[in-house]
Amino acid sequence: MRIALIAHDKKKPDMVQFAIAYEKILAKHELYGTGTTGTKVMEATNLTVKRFKSGPLGGDQQIGALVADNKFDLILFFRDPLTAQPHEPDVSALIRLCDVRQVPLATNMGTAEVLIKGLERGDFAWREEDKDGFE
Repeated sequence: MRIALIAHDKKKPDMVQFAIAYEKILAKHELYGTGTTGTKVMEATNLTVKRFKSGPLGGDQQIGALVADNKFDLILFFRDPLTAQPHEPDVSALIRLCDVRQVPLATNMGTAEVLIKGLERGDFAWREEDKDGFE
């Protein structure tokens, strides 16, 4: 499965802790991330994360373009709802694309834990069947 890891600045420590806690599960999948988030996860774990630009520099849009092409199976996006983001339109577009493409999206650690445990159980098999859907 292809998983994108994204976190706003104040949520990056949460993403790092999440990646440490679930490293064994995440290691079985292809990981992608926005620039700084991906770097921080790689520094704290033995995971390899293919990185895009940082979110404010277009990383959210790069990931969104791949979501539009049905190239991701899961997005873990730890958002900071209490801090204004200069790239909020990009964030909103990414969330909308996940809804359009039915790509599971966690915007907080609680939801991410539910999804990662489902991933471990094999609950995402339907994503393989739907990989080339919506064409």
